[in-house]
Amino acid sequence: MNKVAIVGRLTRDPEIRYASDNQLAITRFTVAVDRIFKKEGQPTADFLPVVVFGKNAENCHKYLGKGRLVSVAGRLQSRTWDDQDGKRRYSYDIIADEVNFLDRGGDPRPQPTMENTGDDDFHPVEEEDDLPF
Repeated sequence: MNKVAIVGRLTRDPEIRYASDNQLAITRFTVAVDRIFKKEGQPTADFLPVVVFGKNAENCHKYLGKGRLVSVAGRLQSRTWDDQDGKRRYSYDIIADEVNFLDRGGDPRPQPTMENTGDDDFHPVEEEDDLPF
């Protein structure tokens, strides 16, 4: 089984590109996840690369930004390549199946507001002992 679930904040704005057929969106970002323990009294974090595909990728690019709090669920995938010196390199990405936006920053939709208009429609009900329930 290969399942990953993390909660953390984006370290920078997401980057989007499209596959060669220009139809599949691919968005990459890094999430800083706090560790439980501290190093020399200072908080530490892991910086985990995340890759998102398709419509989810477009939504992440549109609505997420540096510092946003997210939860990511997906799987871990390894990559290997040879660098310019011929040395074999390895990296791991979280391939996201689900990305949840956990704070309200970057939401372009207006949020309803509760304003006091002075017309108080609430009137307290007097207690009655003869209620049928």
